[in-house]
Amino acid sequence: MTATDDVARQTLLRRGFALEYATLAWNVLGIVVLAVAAIAARSVALAGFGLDSLIEIGASTVVIWELSGSGVDRQRRALRLIGVGFALLAVYLLVQSTWVLSVGFRPHHSLLGIAWTAITAAVMFTLAAGKARTGAALDNPVVKTEGRVTLIDGLLAAAVLVGLVLNSLAGWWWADPLAGYVLVYYAIREVKEIFFGKH
Repeated sequence: MTATDDVARQTLLRRGFALEYATLAWNVLGIVVLAVAAIAARSVALAGFGLDSLIEIGASTVVIWELSGSGVDRQRRALRLIGVGFALLAVYLLVQSTWVLSVGFRPHHSLLGIAWTAITAAVMFTLAAGKARTGAALDNPVVKTEGRVTLIDGLLAAAVLVGLVLNSLAGWWWADPLAGYVLVYYAIREVKEIFFGKH
């Protein structure tokens, strides 16, 4: 590796760290906002999205740890840790959304939840694009996978947003737990990719 290559790699690593720290900070704030919104609205989708934010915090922490070292074993372990988090999220949301639908539990409206999920979707799509470029440039499967986690986080924010808006405007209370099922689908898909995909 030439000195120029080394400088370029260090620049990419700094960018990777910056993207992960930004993701970490946003999701730490998000857990507080989502907890307040979920409790006030009694929304399973907001509670599930709060758990997704917790998993994203774990995923970002794992990537920061992985970028601080090197080696295939370290990367493999990092990917597995991210996968376990998604599996736990899928189980929780599946049980909770099914329970809410079966008993006909109706969440309240949540303007805070609508505003936060709308902003979060935009932020996560921006961060995901940066991680995809950085992970590809570094040829780092952990950064690339975590970039997909962030993209999914943005998609989930959009799904939860749709559920909250439909509940608010049309009174479609079942849109909230259905948004929870969307999160289950994406969480399971990511688990399959992490544990059975090619990295």
